[in-house]
Amino acid sequence: MHKAGFVNIVGNPNVGKSTLMNQLVGEKISIATFKAQTTRHRIMGIVNTDDMQIVFSDTPGVLKPNYKMQEMMLAFSESALADADILLYVTDVVENPEKNMDFLDKVRRMTIPVLLLINKIDESDQQTLGDLVERWHALLPNAEILPLSAKNKFGIDMLMKRIQELLPESPAYFGKDQLTDKPARFFVSEIIREKILRYYDKEIPYSVEVAVEQFKEDPQHIHINVVIYVERDSQKGIIIGHRGMALKKVSTEARKSLESFFGKTVFLETFVKVDKDWRNNQRELDNFGYHPE
Repeated sequence: MHKAGFVNIVGNPNVGKSTLMNQLVGEKISIATFKAQTTRHRIMGIVNTDDMQIVFSDTPGVLKPNYKMQEMMLAFSESALADADILLYVTDVVENPEKNMDFLDKVRRMTIPVLLLINKIDESDQQTLGDLVERWHALLPNAEILPLSAKNKFGIDMLMKRIQELLPESPAYFGKDQLTDKPARFFVSEIIREKILRYYDKEIPYSVEVAVEQFKEDPQHIHINVVIYVERDSQKGIIIGHRGMALKKVSTEARKSLESFFGKTVFLETFVKVDKDWRNNQRELDNFGYHPE
């Protein structure tokens, strides 16, 4: 008997979905930083054993869209409701359960198993957690509630065991040696975007998109050319920094992460270009991969 299925991770921004995904998959597939809206696409991470394949899918945090890019992000999250075999709804100990009732209503009507995961329990106490469990049980009566701490790996093994029990019988959907549905170029742009989120303040990271223009690989090396797109000339100046120091720092940190990700020597060239209003331009969003499957 072989089991396989799609286990989709949804929830509001900043509750720890990407950290959870990385713990479950065991690879740094989703970028996890402390800024909201870090994940912009659906990213799949695949766990294989001889008799099982779990296809995890991390999605952007659910939010009310303010511009076209966020509309596409919400579409990714809603598409995760449509094709899940098991849904992981992630919340945490500080979030108001009633925060996004429109999305919760959709989750409540689902007929597949829903596991409600209350993350960051290391930041709470028994009494608060007990009250939260009751509130969530009232909102999602059919969901199984599991408290955990993704960062500290507490509750991850129990969650994995429950997922395996709930997984339907099915042949594998992907090759058994496959870790993700995304190509190498996707991870290059994600890793560079993570460094930008980490090193720049305020609105800069949200105005940035990263395009890989060249990815040439041989057995020992990878040569990569990347364009960092921003919306305004002033942002270009900030990204590059005084005498190019800011961009140099980001490029160096990104190169180190890319080398550990791919296990090869990486030569990375980065350029910065202005592309006004790309977040509201459908053609540009298509080019950057913002179209739900």
